[in-house]
Amino acid sequence: MQTIIKLAPRTLVPALSRCSKHTLPDLPYDYNALEPIISGEIMKLHHQKHHATYVNNLNVAEEKYNDAKAKNDLNTMIHLQPAIRFNGGGHLNHSIFWQVLCPKEGGNQPSGALADQIKKDFGSFDKMVTQLSNASVGVQGSGWGWLGFNKQEQRLQVATCSNQDPLQATTGLLPIFGIDVWEHAYYLQYKNVRADYVKAIFQIANWKKADELFQKAK
Repeated sequence: MQTIIKLAPRTLVPALSRCSKHTLPDLPYDYNALEPIISGEIMKLHHQKHHATYVNNLNVAEEKYNDAKAKNDLNTMIHLQPAIRFNGGGHLNHSIFWQVLCPKEGGNQPSGALADQIKKDFGSFDKMVTQLSNASVGVQGSGWGWLGFNKQEQRLQVATCSNQDPLQATTGLLPIFGIDVWEHAYYLQYKNVRADYVKAIFQIANWKKADELFQKAK
């Protein structure tokens, strides 16, 4: 029997299982493929160190949770939930983040259904970029800026999440495109100028993948 940790009305935290371990996903491109927007050094550290740590810590927390569950140790189960939220969110967020980036291409804008929805909900692509950029730059401390889909209202929305809180579990929005604004995502290259990093990241946005996520979310 599987147990789901509910962080909010909706959750992205996977069912805990003794026979299932989370693994670090491969990048869909080389570490240096996003240069000059994001350096190969940042990508390697971000993927091999930070994301890998979230995966490892999530597996440890889930194993301890399952042991506590087998013993009906509710106190320990509750105690472990923040670790599952943080590391599980880090794993979920980064797994999406790698997919919605791609090597730099000219005229990088969405097309098709996603483009039409952006125009409907924001007025134009540029207005959406401005709103998402301002929200992402404005995150206090560490966190994420997201373009998400509100399935109930059938519209796109901009939202932010603190730390590694996952978008769907925190807000109910389905993630379409995300911007990691933890310093480890950009500091080696952009120093403390987060705004420059956020502005540049749209040059490597994989709107084809974002459109796939949008179609699935609908």
